[in-house]
Amino acid sequence: MSLVLYDYLPSGNGYKCRLVLKALGMPYELREMNIVAGASRTPEYLAMNPNGKIPLLVVPGRGPIAESHAIIAYLAEGSALIPADPYERALMWQWMCCEQYQLEPGVATVRFWLKSLKKSPADFGERYTERFQRGADALAVLERELKGRNWLVGDKVTLADIALFAYTHVADEAGYRFADYPAISAWIARLKALPWYAPINEP
Repeated sequence: MSLVLYDYLPSGNGYKCRLVLKALGMPYELREMNIVAGASRTPEYLAMNPNGKIPLLVVPGRGPIAESHAIIAYLAEGSALIPADPYERALMWQWMCCEQYQLEPGVATVRFWLKSLKKSPADFGERYTERFQRGADALAVLERELKGRNWLVGDKVTLADIALFAYTHVADEAGYRFADYPAISAWIARLKALPWYAPINEP
């Protein structure tokens, strides 16, 4: 039996998991979920993940793991994607927390409204303005910290880069201009040049 990943392909959170699986060469079965149509709200799915969200990883002989960062940390345990040095490992988690609390609520939310729900900024009014600015603030921090360095932590790619890349590389779909973020743009290009890179909509 192989790992089973329940996922919605446009989701950056699910994409993190797929990138880590590809980076580590781990076989898995993908079960696509149309969350817009309510696929993650069925009784069968809620029995596995009461939170009703994707991604969800089912580990043979153990059970399900929810939340993207919990999943990728489990998958990457003992690999080079997690720094061996405790300080660098803490910095990795610092960036991953920043992604969930700052970048994801801004960039990912606005992108979901516009791309998946097919709404316009006017449909959300002040909520749109607040979320868009939150994303812009997070991108500004990322831009500043990437100047003069190739990766977020240490001298090689870690889970921090994968976690931040997932939604940042499609930030233009939320209305942000990559021309405003040259350091981010160069970092995105470096990640896309890695041998295990795959586009977000690729299973």
